[in-house]
Amino acid sequence: MCGRAPLPAPPAKRAVENYFNYFTEIEEQFLRRRGGGLLLTTLDWALIETWKDAGVPLEAILRGIDAAFDRYEKRPSKSKKINSLAYCSQEVLTAAEDMKEAAVGTSSGEKSGGSVQHGFEPERVVAYLLRNAELLAAAKVPPGNWFSIEVVARDSGATLRKIAEEIATKKALPRLEDLERRLTMLEEKMFAALLAATPDEQLVAVRTQSDRELAPYRSKMMAVQIDQLQKQYIHKFLLEKYGLPRLSLFYI
Repeated sequence: MCGRAPLPAPPAKRAVENYFNYFTEIEEQFLRRRGGGLLLTTLDWALIETWKDAGVPLEAILRGIDAAFDRYEKRPSKSKKINSLAYCSQEVLTAAEDMKEAAVGTSSGEKSGGSVQHGFEPERVVAYLLRNAELLAAAKVPPGNWFSIEVVARDSGATLRKIAEEIATKKALPRLEDLERRLTMLEEKMFAALLAATPDEQLVAVRTQSDRELAPYRSKMMAVQIDQLQKQYIHKFLLEKYGLPRLSLFYI
């Protein structure tokens, strides 16, 4: 991401705990520093997802937001407000790099002998999986050609119900990393089917809209980050268009 060395994944304990507050804390921090007003845009949510997928620690993002606003507030002229998280992108990456460098030489292994699962009680995860299976079944998806989103949605729902049944029977969760990996694979299949079933002109229109929203912030991002952000933007649009759920445990 952004042409730098790969960012380290957060320690196991922090990764689990941040499942709940990763998105909400970023939103609250940004709106607090901005002074209220506008809610986050589709572009902002897509950017948060790129940070999440890249393993950027929550703490780095909060530091980056503070640093961006601190720098902005020192400007002699403030004719325009900060209207997007994209303004904070460079500061977030700098904070993440600083955290990575500070961690050099420290213990890299917060190896979790026992799984930290606060908020991930088996019954809660089962309910989440079953709810998503119902949403997949009820979604008004477009008819597919060679790669049918209807088939993918049906098969994904069946897989979710099977996983939920296994957890309910054992009354215990599998390793969260393994479960997240399975859910991510299902999401990737769903995105591929949606892209195949959506007319090119619609995808071009969404891409054009994302380009328009990104335009003021391109100078603060590298090409790799922009490409990933546009991908997330399109995915978010397609999910909302057809009423499909995100499957990752980040959205529990």
